[in-house]
Amino acid sequence: MSTIGATRVREFPDTTWADDGPTRGVEAVVEAGEVLRFPYLPFALIESELRFRDPRWADGKAKNISLRWGGNQPDGNRPDGEMRGAAGTPAELAGLKAMITRYADQAEAFALRLFPHYRGHLRRGNTSFRPVDVAGRETSWRQDDTRLHVDAFPSNPMHGTRLLRVFCNVNPSGRAREWRVGEPFEAHAKRYLPMIQRPWPGSAWLLEKTGITKRRRTEYDHVMLQLHDRAKADADFQRNSPQARAAFAPGTTWVVFSDQVLHAAMGGQHMLEQTFYLDVADQQEPTTSPRSTLERLLGRELR
Repeated sequence: MSTIGATRVREFPDTTWADDGPTRGVEAVVEAGEVLRFPYLPFALIESELRFRDPRWADGKAKNISLRWGGNQPDGNRPDGEMRGAAGTPAELAGLKAMITRYADQAEAFALRLFPHYRGHLRRGNTSFRPVDVAGRETSWRQDDTRLHVDAFPSNPMHGTRLLRVFCNVNPSGRAREWRVGEPFEAHAKRYLPMIQRPWPGSAWLLEKTGITKRRRTEYDHVMLQLHDRAKADADFQRNSPQARAAFAPGTTWVVFSDQVLHAAMGGQHMLEQTFYLDVADQQEPTTSPRSTLERLLGRELR
């Protein structure tokens, strides 16, 4: 395994989620494909929430418990505040939902402080709680998040919309969330682009018409899925490509554009995660986006 520079993970001293913290205006850092780590920024659970750090609260059908936020979703309107993947009595589920909602609110306030340029443009996506251990989960190679990948979704085309994620490790026993962080996006795209053919004519229409995709899959989405799948299927790449280990101890928060940074979750249990959507045009520097990078490398617009 070759390593990459430690600059891919940038550390900050913040100790508060509120809008009076020291770090702000770091759009250029996250847009450059770096991971922002805040080792002194825990999400504090209240006494009644400590019980939720147990896998029994997951229903076993999904890898996480998720809270959905209505019309902010790229694929259309959904019931606001709908929780999926959880098991428990109505009273217990209400308490779990309140915890996840509180995290969503704090993560949003934090993101708007970090990235003032995004104010008025960030849209709240799913909020997830992951009480199940990363290790040992049986899944297909495409869904195996222990393999390096950029986020791209077969059924949910993003059309170039950015995926900004705020994670926090709430593990009660001192266990870190362990990641691998891979090569820069442009180097990764250059590695696989020569192997990627254009989608078949009419395939996007057929995928949407049959319900395989929630909306039309653009050529951008086609290329991103190919980058995702080819990386996960390439055993030599997984072993020997430039990469580095990153450990996020309990009480650590980290922020990343997961559609840009190659990442793999190698271990850990009990994590909260908030997704935000951002249009490329609303970045501080749109040319750093995966879409702009791919279009520059290919010499054409990805429609």
